[in-house]
Amino acid sequence: MEKIILITGSSRGIGAATAIRAAKEGYKVCINYRENKAAAMQVAEQVRASGAACLTIQADVSKENEVLSLFEKIDKETGTLTALVNNAGILEQQTGILGLDSSRLQRIWAANIDSVILCSREAVKRMSTERGGHGGAIVNVSSVAARLGAPGEYVDYAASKGAVDSITLGLAKELAPWGIRVNAVRPGFIYSDIHASGGEPGRVDRLAASLPMKRGGYPDEVAAAILWLLSADASYTTGSFLEVAGGR
Repeated sequence: MEKIILITGSSRGIGAATAIRAAKEGYKVCINYRENKAAAMQVAEQVRASGAACLTIQADVSKENEVLSLFEKIDKETGTLTALVNNAGILEQQTGILGLDSSRLQRIWAANIDSVILCSREAVKRMSTERGGHGGAIVNVSSVAARLGAPGEYVDYAASKGAVDSITLGLAKELAPWGIRVNAVRPGFIYSDIHASGGEPGRVDRLAASLPMKRGGYPDEVAAAILWLLSADASYTTGSFLEVAGGR
């Protein structure tokens, strides 16, 4: 059976590294991006350089109609999905509780929570053995912020990742009888341009010395964990969390 993977938000950082590693491990790769087409195309070039087939699709996965179109295009042009990585997510400018408002919260929830549920639902329709599928695996990209709270910086982001953890546990139990495994990774301080979105591009370097391993992590280190959770080597693993956080 062909291995076909969709990685949401895969034009940069952890998502891009996962796409490139998946290509080397024999997957057909579906790259999803919201805005940065040029970056997505660069990732696609690296995927194809590994000899893998690659489909690049623009979609805002926080919006249901765009999620439906995304999956329909994959069905038509690539085949039946066997793996999903819910990686797309955002954070906004660092602030304490007094800086939070409803519009910001709605953006965070939509990007970080709605996207996971909507994409998982569509993947389940295709993977579930109860619906004639062959099973599959889902990996959600959470964060150590889910258990640390990110006080004074990103409490809303941390809360959204706590929701991702709950979704992971619930779906793992719900979908196990249907041949679908659901796990999550919790990255820590990873060198990625997501930190620039929060207003501090050098955040990892500032905080690296506080970690037990005394360094920040790299996207490919997270990607390696994701691909293991998707692999047959993790065939009896579901509802689990793999922390890639340097001991934090």
